[in-house]
Amino acid sequence: MISSMSSAVSAIIAFEGKMGVTSNNVANSQTDGFKKSRADLIEGETGGVELEITQVNNPGPVVTVEENGVAVEKEMSNVDLAEEIPQTILAETGYEANLKILKTKDEMLGTLLDIVG
Repeated sequence: MISSMSSAVSAIIAFEGKMGVTSNNVANSQTDGFKKSRADLIEGETGGVELEITQVNNPGPVVTVEENGVAVEKEMSNVDLAEEIPQTILAETGYEANLKILKTKDEMLGTLLDIVG
């Protein structure tokens, strides 16, 4: 069984990674041919939270541009900002909730030590 503190720490690390994946997707949203990644939170073998990152290989939209007088088709990024921005809110909220768990646990242990001591 995993303790509440270990579980909260593993969740904080996972949400940090999720935010990193989302920010990488947003940063490369205008890069031609970029393929976004997806970060899923899963239960670890010990009961904590783990991050599973996969690349989404769906094609991006194809646009026709003119280069040197010749029409050329280019694949754009498959990143949809309407999907990515809510992921930042989810990661931030999860991060804050798990920080609150750690703070509460710390306060409880402090109170217990005051009572015993």
